[in-house]
Amino acid sequence: MVLSRQHKLLIISLVLYWPSLFVLAHVPIPGLIRQAGVSDKSLHFLSYMILAVLFWSAINPHTKVNWRKATVWWMLILVIWYGVIDEWLQSFVIGRSADIRDFLADIAGTLAGLAILTVLSSWPAFLIITCTTIFTLTNFSGANWINVMPVTNIAFDFFAYTFLTILWIQYLRISFLFRAPEPKWFLAAMLPPMAFLLTVKLGSLIFDKDVAVLDIIVSTIGIAIIVTTTGVIALSHQRTAKTQELSTAKS
Repeated sequence: MVLSRQHKLLIISLVLYWPSLFVLAHVPIPGLIRQAGVSDKSLHFLSYMILAVLFWSAINPHTKVNWRKATVWWMLILVIWYGVIDEWLQSFVIGRSADIRDFLADIAGTLAGLAILTVLSSWPAFLIITCTTIFTLTNFSGANWINVMPVTNIAFDFFAYTFLTILWIQYLRISFLFRAPEPKWFLAAMLPPMAFLLTVKLGSLIFDKDVAVLDIIVSTIGIAIIVTTTGVIALSHQRTAKTQELSTAKS
């Protein structure tokens, strides 16, 4: 069976994400996380929601979850047992402990991920989860990231919105066959990530979090870099294809 580029990307993402999740769960909690005051349960929920979506998408990249099929139940059982073993092993790590509440957050995150995939296919599901993660980490931490970790906060904003824009452009290409460098494409690629950025910052004001103009500028730069780079590469490919067509026609 020949795998598509998207399917290969999903498999690679799962192969990289799952071991990384395991390692991060079995080292002492970093001081930066403690300083930020991010809810441990929220991190468990988000981590397993991402795991569930990646796992299912790597197996069935073009299929929504069907609860009548055995595949989803076998996957759910496997993730649950992984969560049990994961919590048990954490009891041997300094500064960590086995916590039934963490395990319940793991299960809730897994079920939430599968519930999203029941309604949506992989790419829109990734978009929703990415947006949820960005909004949660930005606005539901116990401390103001800007004050506690200004450099980390700027880096997070840049890479988070860069990644979100990559996913959005991929979604445009797959779902709407909307490709660069059509003029309307630039607006379609740029405006939704920008609108989400403003929504997150508005949420910060509502939840009494500090909003720095520099964060908005850095995030906008990240979005613009991805959109511009994608457009330039597409334009270059388009010109190369036209040149080859002209060469073929002359010969």
